[in-house]
Amino acid sequence: MNKAHLIFTKQPDSFSVHVENLEQLTVPEIQILETFVDVRNGLFDFETYTFFIPKRLEFDEFVSLVNLTLPNSTCEEKNLKIQQKAKVEFGKYKGMYYSELPDAYLLWLKANYRGKDRDIVDVELNFRTL
Repeated sequence: MNKAHLIFTKQPDSFSVHVENLEQLTVPEIQILETFVDVRNGLFDFETYTFFIPKRLEFDEFVSLVNLTLPNSTCEEKNLKIQQKAKVEFGKYKGMYYSELPDAYLLWLKANYRGKDRDIVDVELNFRTL
C-alpha cells in the first residue's frame, strides 16, 4: 500500500486538497478518500486530483481527521498568497476576490464561463497550478 500524499490549501470558507499521488493509490484507498469527501458534502475532481470541501478547517484539524481515515497518509500545507484584487461581479460568489474562490468553482468557471473576466480566471488557475 502506498501512502497518500495530501496537500492542504485553506480558503476563507472552505479548503481544498490535492492528492499528489492519486494514481499510485489502491482502489480501496481511493474509495476511502471519496467517502471522506462525500460525507463532508465535498466535490472530488479526478482530472486535477483535487477535492474541495465547503467548510472552514485549520490544517491541524484536517490532519487529525485524515489520521482517523487514512493513518498512513502524509499531509502538507500550501499557503495561498493573495495575488490579485479583482472581484467577481456575478453569481454565488459575487463580491469575493477571485483569489478567494474555491478551486472547484474556478475549475467550473474554466469549463463554463466566457465573460469579460475570463483572463482573470485563467491567471488564477495558473497561479494555483490547477
